[in-house]
Amino acid sequence: MTSPTTGAATPVRPAPGRSSLLRRGPVAGHRPVVERPAPLAGEAADQGEPTRSKVAAYVALTKPRIIELLLVTTVPTQVVAARGLPSGWLVLWTVLGGALAAGGANTINMVVDRDIDRLMKRTRGRPLVTGEISPRAALTFAIALEVASFALLWGAVNLLSAVLAVSATLFYVFVYTLWLKRTSTQNIVIGGAAGAAPVLIGWSSVTGSLSWAPVVLFAAIFLWTPPHFWCLAVRYRDDYAAADVPMLPVVSSMRAVTLRIVGYTALLWATTLLFAPVADMGTLYLVAAIVLGGAYLALTIDLARDPDPGKAMRLFHWSITYVTLLFGAMALDQLLVGAS
Repeated sequence: MTSPTTGAATPVRPAPGRSSLLRRGPVAGHRPVVERPAPLAGEAADQGEPTRSKVAAYVALTKPRIIELLLVTTVPTQVVAARGLPSGWLVLWTVLGGALAAGGANTINMVVDRDIDRLMKRTRGRPLVTGEISPRAALTFAIALEVASFALLWGAVNLLSAVLAVSATLFYVFVYTLWLKRTSTQNIVIGGAAGAAPVLIGWSSVTGSLSWAPVVLFAAIFLWTPPHFWCLAVRYRDDYAAADVPMLPVVSSMRAVTLRIVGYTALLWATTLLFAPVADMGTLYLVAAIVLGGAYLALTIDLARDPDPGKAMRLFHWSITYVTLLFGAMALDQLLVGAS
C-alpha cells in the first residue's frame, strides 16, 4: 500500500452483496482476523478493559457527536425562519425528534457496517464489534427510535418535518450505507444529502413549508460535507483501504483529492454568499460568510500546495468550527435585526 502523499492510486475491489441487514460475512479478500482483533462478547474483562454499561453502549450506537453537529444547523435555521426566537417548546421537540431520527439512522449504519468496522482500527471498539449489543437488538432499537421520531415530530411539530426526518434516514440507510458506501467514490458526495436534511427540518418546523432559502442552505451543507469528510478519510486512508471502502483518498492521488476539496469549498463559499440575498440576511451574516468562507478556502489551498495527513486532520476540525461559527452568526444576525 502506498503512502497517502505519493500520489499513486490504490485499486479497490467492489464490495460483496448482502442479503439483509443482519446477515453479514467478512469483506471479500480479507481474513476474519486482523492485527489486533476487537474482543468478542465476554472478552473485555479478560483484556483489562472496563465493560461499558448497556445504556452507554446503546448511546454509542447513535453516534452522539454526529448528532450534535446536525443539531448545530437545525436551531439557527429555526431562528432565521422565525425572524427571531421561535417557541422554546418548538425548538425542544424539533431537536429531540431530529436527534431520535439521526440516532436511529446511525444505529442502522453500525448494524450494516459491523464487518468493516472490525477491520478498521478507528472503529474496532464499537458495541456491535465487541459484542456488547447484538445486531438484532441494535436494529430493534433503531426502528424504535425512528418510530418515536416520526410520532413526536408529527404530533408536536408538523407532518412535513416528520416526513423529512424519516426520509433522510431512509436515504442515509438505503442510498448511502447499503448502496454507495462500498461501491462508489461518490459515496459521501451523494450520501451527504442526508446530513443536509436538518436545515429543511428546522425551516419546516417553523413555517410548515419550504422555500428557496432553506433549499440554498441545504445546498451549502451538501457542498460542505464532501471536503469535510475527505479530510478525515485522508487521515484514515489505510483503514478504508483495508476494509475495501472506496473513499476518494483511497482510490485517487492526494493531488486529485485536495483539488476536489478546494473546488467544493469554493462552491460552498459562493452558496453561503448567495444565501444572504435569498434569505434577506443582514450585514453581520454577510461579513461572517465572507470572512469564514475566505479563511476556509485559503486553508484548503494551503493543503493542496502541501498535502499532509496531519494538515488534513486539522482542516477537518476547522470545518466543524467553520459551520458552527457560520450558523451562529446566522442566528445572531436575525436576533439583532429582530431586536432593532
